[in-house]
Amino acid sequence: MTATINPAAPHHLPIFITAPGGTDVLTVIVAIFLVLAVLAVGLLFLRLHTLPERIAHRGNKLQFEIVAVLGLLALFTHIHIFWVAGLLLALIDIPDFGGTFNRMAGSLEKIAGIPPGKGADDVPDNGAPAVTQDEGPVEVPTTITPYRIPKEQSHA
Repeated sequence: MTATINPAAPHHLPIFITAPGGTDVLTVIVAIFLVLAVLAVGLLFLRLHTLPERIAHRGNKLQFEIVAVLGLLALFTHIHIFWVAGLLLALIDIPDFGGTFNRMAGSLEKIAGIPPGKGADDVPDNGAPAVTQDEGPVEVPTTITPYRIPKEQSHA
């Protein structure tokens, strides 16, 4: 049996019309394009979704973990305010209070005569008298006198 063209069909058929039993090339091309387009849009979405986390990581921000958790919450709950909050948190610089407090603690340790990096709990206090059960409490003399407001300055 030979395949003949229907007499009602034009003599020059478009390329996407196939013979009976032939492979439809246009459908295969569209299917491949559709799979590639879905993958490209998905990768673009994930790339955009991780933007706050990448910004915080690139800037070595202290709040990197918080931004990452907000991104995961936004991904799994579809609540977009988490993503916006993560983006804003990634863009701002939170001051490093730890560094300032560590410098202050180091200065106080230096004044107190404690080796740097050692806390008061790590260093035994050799200057304080030992309290035993037999002696009872030890009185420590105070050198600080309370400040008294003169009567003419008091408002009572």
